[in-house]
Order: sequence, then structure tokens, then C-alpha cells
Amino acid sequence: MEPEHRDRPHLPAPSLYPVGFAAGIACVLVGLIVSPTFIAPIGGAVAVVFAFLWARDATKGYRGVPEHIEPERREAPARAAAPAATPEPEPEPGERFPRSRFLEGATLGLGGVIGAVVTVPPLVMTLGPAFGKQGKHRVDLGPLTNFPEGQWKLATFFVDPKLGEVTRRTAYIRNNGTLEGKPSFTIISNRCAHLGCPVQPNGPVDAKPTRVVADKAGNELLKLTPAQPAGFGCPCHGGQYDTEGNRTAGPPVRGLDRYEYSIKNGHLHLGSAYSVDYVKGTGKDARIKKYPLHNPGQHVAGPEGWLFPIPEIRV
Repeated sequence: MEPEHRDRPHLPAPSLYPVGFAAGIACVLVGLIVSPTFIAPIGGAVAVVFAFLWARDATKGYRGVPEHIEPERREAPARAAAPAATPEPEPEPGERFPRSRFLEGATLGLGGVIGAVVTVPPLVMTLGPAFGKQGKHRVDLGPLTNFPEGQWKLATFFVDPKLGEVTRRTAYIRNNGTLEGKPSFTIISNRCAHLGCPVQPNGPVDAKPTRVVADKAGNELLKLTPAQPAGFGCPCHGGQYDTEGNRTAGPPVRGLDRYEYSIKNGHLHLGSAYSVDYVKGTGKDARIKKYPLHNPGQHVAGPEGWLFPIPEIRV
């Protein structure tokens, strides 16, 4: 025969909330590698939702209102009248919040605090840069008179001078004239779309720059040098591009990246970089489809692009 449980409480039914919480944490860890700006936040949201549901399910016994139980009353048998006596005090009510429940709740709460202390700081340090204002720097390349129409300039500059040499970049700039009454520029990055080697112009480059801007310590913040490229080539693995940055030969998987730009107070300002698959047309008549900035070697369009994680927008 099965033993009688009587007043002993039954064990709680199994719950799927811990499984969902673990799946969310696993999604966060995978997302930090694959896509910190897309998959990792989804995993974090899943983990937070299931953690809330798990805690809510585990503490539902403490949040309910205890049922009021009427004390048992028995009628005393009739007997002869007795002298009046002092009434006995009512029995003290039972313990409404047993010590075991208090210790269980305290353990869960302390475990949640420890888990937050351990997980929140690493997540903030890991995901914070992905949501920070990266790639929002604007580089002043000087007045438009520095860029004669139809001529190329090799520009070397700092994206953020405060961070030093790690932000030094090189771009090829051509003034295409005016388009709908506004200046039009082609600004191509020198980062090869194969493995990121510095692409060189296939043509002469003047030895003397036309403009140099330096800080008080003598560091060159901006240098503009005339060039006459018939195209661009990678000295590392032989990748070749035309003057619009389209791949013409070699191992690169797409065209050269480009930079956004704006005109403010008669000065050319460089913006964020973006990736390009292929440019149709030339100069101000070119038709370009922008893609978020991808790493070298990554496709941006077609079935091949689906095999790569969603990139971050950065310079």
C-alpha cells in the first residue's frame, strides 16, 4: 500500500522556466560572438523574462493571503452549575510564516543578488561598446577649394585624434562637380575587401602634399596629396579595383568600402564608412547601394551574405 501523505506538502510540479532561463543565457553567450547588437540582446530579453517567471513561480506561496481557519469548537455536556471561574485565555495562533519559508526566500533573494553582481557588470562591459556612440566622429577635411574638380586627393587623417595611431585612416577623394546644385564627391577607403591590406593607387602620387594639418606636438592630423590613379591595387594578394572601387580581378569578394560625407560652412566633412557590393555608373552619375560596414572577406549581398553574422556599424 502507498504511504499516506496526510498533511505533508507535495513537491512542486516541474517547471520549464529554468530551462528557458538557461536557453536565454546560452543565446547571450553565442550572440556575443556572432552578433552582439542583435542576437545577444534577444537572448538577454529571453533570460530576463524567464528569470522573472521563475522567481514569480517560486515565490507564489509567499505572496498569497493565508486562509482563515475557524477554530474547532465542541459543546460541553450539561452539568451542574459551578461557581464562576476565570475564563481561560484563547490559544495563540499558529506560526503564519514558518522559519523554513523565511530561509528559503532569503536564499533565493541572496542568490539573485549574487547572480546579478556576477553577470551584470560583464554584460555591461561587453554590450556597452556595441550601443555606444562609435563611428559617429566627423573629420573636417578642409575647404572645398582643396579639392579641384576631377582630381584625386590621397587623404590621411585621424578618425579620433584622442585615441592616437589606431584611428589613422587613408581615403581617396575625388570632386565630381555638382549634382542637383550640390557638390558631389567620391570617397573610397583604402582597406582591401579581401583581407584588409592597404590598397595603393595604380598611378603616380605627388611627393609633396598640398595641405598638412598638425597639432602642437607636430603630429600630422590631416595630409592631402595629389594622385592620378588609373585604378587601385592591393600589394598583398593582387586584388584589383577600378576608379569607382569595383573589383576587377583577384580574390576580393566585393568593391572597396566608401565614406559618407557632408558639406558644412564650405568644408568637406567625412562621416561613417559603409560597404558596397558593386557601383553602377561613374562619378556623380554612379548608383550605389549602401550596406552596413562589413569586415574584409565578407559578402554583403546574395546567398553568400546570409552566411555571415549581422555586422556592427563602425568606422
